[in-house]
Amino acid sequence: MNDRITLNPEVLAGKPVIKGTRISVEFVVGLLAGGWTVEDIIKEHDHITQEDVQACLSYAHQLLADEKVYPIPT
Repeated sequence: MNDRITLNPEVLAGKPVIKGTRISVEFVVGLLAGGWTVEDIIKEHDHITQEDVQACLSYAHQLLADEKVYPIPT
């Protein structure tokens, strides 16, 4: 895990968040998926940085890359 994303069971029920905030990776990725730009996110949440947003994408990518898919016989 990178140093910008943390997991703490006492913060947002343990969801991965940007370190020092209560902004979850899920929230940031959702904004991007909804059409927000990095600049929009930083403007609205001025306590996070472009590097924080990039760390969220990197974290999400790693989760997908590590995912194992098993075919279900039909």
